[in-house]
Amino acid sequence: MSRLAITHETRYEYDREVSLGEWRVMLRPTDSHALRVVSADLQFSPEGNTRWAYDAFGNSVCYLNFAAPASAVSVRSHLVVDRFPNPVVAAPVAEVHARMPVLYDTSDLFALAPLIRPVTEDRNDLLRRWIRSDVLGAEEESALELLVRLNRQIHDGFAYNARHEEGVQDPDQTLVLKSGTCRDFAWLMIETVRRLGFAARFASGYVGAADGAAVGGGSTHAWCEVFLPSLGWVEFDPTNALTESPDLIRVACTRTPEEASPMRGTILGEAASALYVSVDVRPEVAEPLAVN
Repeated sequence: MSRLAITHETRYEYDREVSLGEWRVMLRPTDSHALRVVSADLQFSPEGNTRWAYDAFGNSVCYLNFAAPASAVSVRSHLVVDRFPNPVVAAPVAEVHARMPVLYDTSDLFALAPLIRPVTEDRNDLLRRWIRSDVLGAEEESALELLVRLNRQIHDGFAYNARHEEGVQDPDQTLVLKSGTCRDFAWLMIETVRRLGFAARFASGYVGAADGAAVGGGSTHAWCEVFLPSLGWVEFDPTNALTESPDLIRVACTRTPEEASPMRGTILGEAASALYVSVDVRPEVAEPLAVN
């Protein structure tokens, strides 16, 4: 088990006072066998009311309704979480579900179908040609082996370039540029494996490593999750070539990157704005369990 303290601060500043509509904030992880929320504190200004709900993907969402107009909106989330290792145990290749192409049970397919269908168009056939020439491996390669190799392949073959503007590159654009951010690499892997018949979803949250070597720290992070029979949802982070790593702290998982935005809201009227975001992830010593 590793304990991490995470502080995420976001501030929007406007050049005049504006009226504020409802804001949607997705900064709190949901508890699971792999992650336990020890404490969670959400502070915001101006003052207002909160309403909590789960979205269609099971993510924890806070809706903010502000009491008065303001020239700035700030939201500060402070979390302490315990992350439990969840190592991947590969099934023997002889097992039919471990081989390529992946085969899902009929009951799973009902839930997974929207996550198997690609979202983006493959302009100029770039993605299909890349899959045929560079992604598909030997016949005896298992589904998990292919995914681990693709995860490493994107890490090794593409340059990481931080980009603070919102939005994500289409996979064919990332292929042409051979560069991108964590969300671009995650989206490339997702849309690639969907075309191979896998169910995949976009995961967002934070990355923290004791040695500080992980790329994507100091901001929100994004990676890919793929559903494998008997293994369930498995994490793949092509930015850092990580598979099921305790350094990944998931806040949300969605079908597309746009649905995973940590914060979005409306203002009434027009105003120039500036956005400031800071994220700090650091290890914290867990208190020992009391023994009676």
